Amino acid sequence: MEVFLYGAVRSIHLLLIAMGFSFAYGVSRLPNFAHGAFYILAGFATWSLMSHLGIHYFLSMALTLVLLAALGATMYRFVFARIRGIEISEIIASYALGVAILEALRTRFVGTGFTNPVLVEGTVKIAGVPIDYQRLILLGVGIVLVGTVWLFTHISKIGLSMRAMAQDERAALMLGVESDHVAATALAIGSSLSALAALVILPLGNITVNEGYEVLIHALAVCIIGGLGSWAGTILAAFLLGFAGMITATYLGSQWESVVSVMAMIVVLILRPSGLLARQKELEERV
Repeated sequence: MEVFLYGAVRSIHLLLIAMGFSFAYGVSRLPNFAHGAFYILAGFATWSLMSHLGIHYFLSMALTLVLLAALGATMYRFVFARIRGIEISEIIASYALGVAILEALRTRFVGTGFTNPVLVEGTVKIAGVPIDYQRLILLGVGIVLVGTVWLFTHISKIGLSMRAMAQDERAALMLGVESDHVAATALAIGSSLSALAALVILPLGNITVNEGYEVLIHALAVCIIGGLGSWAGTILAAFLLGFAGMITATYLGSQWESVVSVMAMIVVLILRPSGLLARQKELEERV
């Protein structure tokens, strides 16, 4: 029961980390390699608003979401819009921006010990297994967020425009969808999703700059295994990696958890290069 419960928490943890990257890439085909930097920036921004400006915790969280959404849209306007379609340039430019943000944060917030408070204190036992309320909130936020994103992309006008662009950008352009506007909105939403993940997950530990690089690696692993651009694949991969990592940490040791993730990614890339549920053509079809 402990493996099942904490495996579910770990799976939702990975899903929250990967959702922003998967959403932005699925709509605009833009790989935001500054994803991990945005995640950590959200944590430090919330902490700074509370500690230095004395703003209430919940208001600080709301301001952080708006700030990261604006940053994502700005990144598209001044970076991606100029190099869109040149894949290697998109990766290098976004990764360089992420490194710049993380290293700037390292010089500003020297040392460790920065943390955001948990939303609800205390623990509860489920089937005899103790679990804190913050992890239960994490589970709830992940489930609600998946449903919200699905409804947004299937009901709202902007969401339907995003689905149209993801399926066939040229056809969407012919029907009046503004490509740059939709892509900028996708980057803004993806950035705010990374911020929301940080606001739910970071209270469980200290905020460190190095975690930004780890978050990017985990997000890439989930998206690559599930299939880049596949929303269902992202969910499936998050649960596969979450439970595999928890079982490995329980029976073999936590030091093997990252090995399992890397090996899973390698095996999937060898057997199915486009991922488990991706709609991209397989290698033999492309050749």
